Amino acid sequence: MKFSRRRMEEPEINLIPFIDVLLVVLIFLMLSTTYSRFTELQVNLPAAEAEKLRERPSEIVVAVSSDGRYVIDKRVIEGRSVDVLSAELAAAAAGKPDAIVIISADAMAAHQSVINVLDAARRAGLSRLTFAAQSADAGAR
Repeated sequence: MKFSRRRMEEPEINLIPFIDVLLVVLIFLMLSTTYSRFTELQVNLPAAEAEKLRERPSEIVVAVSSDGRYVIDKRVIEGRSVDVLSAELAAAAAGKPDAIVIISADAMAAHQSVINVLDAARRAGLSRLTFAAQSADAGAR
């Protein structure tokens, strides 16, 4: 018996079909891609035209400055913790049934500062909250 060794042919990878498929995918992606850019989102905010109420005896105005300081009913609050704010809001709401907390925050105030006021109002048991905003005429100046 004659045993001869077979010559092992090296496998050959044909790259031409692979390149053709990649070119077709590339052309498809180029044709289906839109090149329009949205650099900004145009938003028209609503403006309030309501008449101001003349008297609100049960309101508590909380002002938040851009550097995180708080003022409750024109009194500067020493400290910036939620516990201090909660105690001051509870003291300001004493004797005022259904007190409304009006939060007037600076446009550059940190979001956390406003959240601290909301949390302090919740802890003080004040559930009626609103935010102060500029009227449409004041913003145009």
